[in-house]
Amino acid sequence: MASALPSPRPSMATHHSAQTLSIEGADALAFAQAQFSGNVHTLAVGQWQFNAWLDAQGRVLALFHLARVADDGLLLLLRGGDTASMAQSLQRFVFRAKVRLTAHAPISLGTGPALDTYAVTREGDGYTFGCGDHSLVVGANQESDDWRLSQVLAGWPWLPADALGALLPPALSLERLRAVSFDKGCYPGQEIVARLHYRGGHKRHMHCVVLSQHLTGGTLLRHGDKGAVHLLQVAGEGARALALAVIDDELAGALENSTFDIDGNVITMHIEESWPA
Repeated sequence: MASALPSPRPSMATHHSAQTLSIEGADALAFAQAQFSGNVHTLAVGQWQFNAWLDAQGRVLALFHLARVADDGLLLLLRGGDTASMAQSLQRFVFRAKVRLTAHAPISLGTGPALDTYAVTREGDGYTFGCGDHSLVVGANQESDDWRLSQVLAGWPWLPADALGALLPPALSLERLRAVSFDKGCYPGQEIVARLHYRGGHKRHMHCVVLSQHLTGGTLLRHGDKGAVHLLQVAGEGARALALAVIDDELAGALENSTFDIDGNVITMHIEESWPA
């Protein structure tokens, strides 16, 4: 039987608020292109893309929806973390660029009706991000996490605090999400991204797992001394819980039908789906 370190208690998932950051000005797109891992120049007004900000070692500091809301205006909706600290860190790289960074106060995040994936619309001060069979509504009248299950099944990770700055792009399937570019030029972590893409060798990848009960995102389930299951986003489906989890490759087979003892509660887990880089 595997163990969990530290021992978390089973719990329901917490609600997420909308953490948004505006990048505006004549050099907004050029600044984002130089800092973020995805190809910002392919983004049309009224569209969003997955994108990420990496450190020099290629670790993912932030994952977000990046929307182009005007010719010279971008809006980030973070999938974990907070925009105040991100804006402060990004400000160090502005130098003489004509760019204004604005971290907005957290507001409600809700579930809206179906809207084409990658479409973004605005109504008043609110934005709607199309996700196919549903949408994410920034500034919704009623906060709702009904979007969570669909996005877990789609393999769209939301990063808990302990995952920020800890995982490389292949562990989060960022190539599949088109959140990394291999030919757009330099950005922080670009050499690591290219090396992992062309040479491979990364030994941790993302899976959708089914748990017999809810656990908190960020829970680390350790399998002896060989490796761990790092839970990211957790969503409910009746009595079960589905989660996105980063798992060491050598453990993925061994953990196919595993049990974990958490404070005397036996929790079963099996892998529902797996994704490459």
